[in-house]
Amino acid sequence: MSSSFLVLASLTASLLVSGTHAGIRQYSADIHTSQWQLSADSRLKCTLSHQIPRYGEARFSAKASRKLNMEFELDMMLLPDNYSLAEVRSVAPNWQPGVGSRTLATMKLHKQFKPTLPKKVAWTMLSELEQGMSPTFYYNDWYSEQDKISVGLSTARFKKAYKDFVGCVGNLLNYSFEDIAYTVLNYQSSSDKFTKASQRRIDMIREYLSLDPDLELVLIGAYSDSYGGRWSNLKLSERRAEKIRDYFVQNGIDISRIAAKGYGEKRHIASNDTTLGRGKNRRVVIQMQKP
Repeated sequence: MSSSFLVLASLTASLLVSGTHAGIRQYSADIHTSQWQLSADSRLKCTLSHQIPRYGEARFSAKASRKLNMEFELDMMLLPDNYSLAEVRSVAPNWQPGVGSRTLATMKLHKQFKPTLPKKVAWTMLSELEQGMSPTFYYNDWYSEQDKISVGLSTARFKKAYKDFVGCVGNLLNYSFEDIAYTVLNYQSSSDKFTKASQRRIDMIREYLSLDPDLELVLIGAYSDSYGGRWSNLKLSERRAEKIRDYFVQNGIDISRIAAKGYGEKRHIASNDTTLGRGKNRRVVIQMQKP
């Protein structure tokens, strides 16, 4: 049997006693002070936050991504001073006597880090709150070995904020910054028009750019194949780069955030002796940077 399991079992036994025990410090919002709010509400990020008086803030967050994601963060005013374990339990409120509690997870507390929990546990905690239960964290105080700490999430004023949060999550983009930060687009032959797949891709980039004010710079580099004259290919690549820049600007992106350049026949990535190779060389590379 592992030592961490024995520590946690001992902790659980000592904490699951009457809330009036002198050795337990309890933190939770009461029905009058409980506040849940949608502190981030966009197509890039949704955050449901809950203030815990004299302790800190609990946050559930989801971000734009290909897959549904979620993370819970317990933002403590006083961060852990050493490594330990906390038990996460679903506890019935005082007005539901006789309803048993159950363990949801074990949370690691790392020195000087805000503790977090992954997607599955986070969604489970939200489900418990929706059902009127209070997810509660139990751990030993790292500054006073004689004291135990319990931190509870209140169900008061939860449902309206939770409904808004679920609506926000359902409206998140189904791709992230990492999905489009480096993108290669391709053109139709002897044209500055994209292939259908590349047109869909640039529309995704345009949408993301319009939503994320933190993007520092968008680099656009356009290239051609070697079919035709070198000078005309250079000019064609320049038109391609400028067209993309103008497309972004027309959709509200500040021109100062965009650098566009045409390179003509330079930097081929495939042979120009085949139709497939020339198609790969007719490309534009879009790179986005964050500070």
